[in-house]
Amino acid sequence: MTPTTARIIDGKAVAAALREETTVRVAGLPFRPGLAVVLVGEDPASQVYVRSKERAAAAMGLAAQTIRLPAETAEAELLAVVRRLNDDAAVDGILVQLPLPQHISTEAVLDAIDPAKDVDGLTPTNAGLLAAGRRGLVPCTPLGVMKLLAVADVNLAGARALVLGRSVLVGRPMAALLTGASATVTLAHSRTRDLAAECRRAEVLVAAVGRPEMVRGDWVAREAVVIDVGINRTAAGTLVGDVAYGEVVGHAGAITPVPGGVGPMTIACLLENTVTAALRRRGFNPA
Repeated sequence: MTPTTARIIDGKAVAAALREETTVRVAGLPFRPGLAVVLVGEDPASQVYVRSKERAAAAMGLAAQTIRLPAETAEAELLAVVRRLNDDAAVDGILVQLPLPQHISTEAVLDAIDPAKDVDGLTPTNAGLLAAGRRGLVPCTPLGVMKLLAVADVNLAGARALVLGRSVLVGRPMAALLTGASATVTLAHSRTRDLAAECRRAEVLVAAVGRPEMVRGDWVAREAVVIDVGINRTAAGTLVGDVAYGEVVGHAGAITPVPGGVGPMTIACLLENTVTAALRRRGFNPA
């Protein structure tokens, strides 16, 4: 069989178009949507991510603020900050950057966020709405994946889709979104029997397990659509995904690169979620 070369799904280009579209929406509003990001501690990756959010929000015209707290901040103090933001009418979106220091309960903090301002889509209310197929705020990374699949013109109805990874951040909401799009979904993880064989059955494979290049070339079916959510730094300092890109690109139907694939979509969808939350809070009915 003649080898193929996968179409590259360019997340940078799709994210840039989404940011431009959202910027136009913001410019036409009689108010400035407000986003508050809370960062606890000095995690280097979180610092970089938050700075990227700050720049993107400012460029889009949002009223953005970042609250930086020391790593030793008590859980009660963080919860008080969240409650203050819940009560602030100028704040439409609240994002508490994860991971949090070990002495703070992530569940307690997420439970405290007003679901109407939960632009990361991680509160139990929004998770439940998604699971029930009802309208809520959707986690940014899975939402970004769905937009990439749409731009790539992937027909999900009836397709065999496998999500590798069952985290509440990506894996579980990703499976729910694919189910809502009428795909036939398998949610796989480290304890799945014969994981490679399960992956080979997939027409759409979303890798979100956080292990560098775990998905090898012989795990992926010819012409499959591969979405690589992982971003891992090697000992040499290079960034790689959860998929062995060099082994897969030669026979997959389409694939996202790392970097430049899913990553840019996460921030773009966060800002879109902020505008959506702002409109809904004011009685508008955005899609």
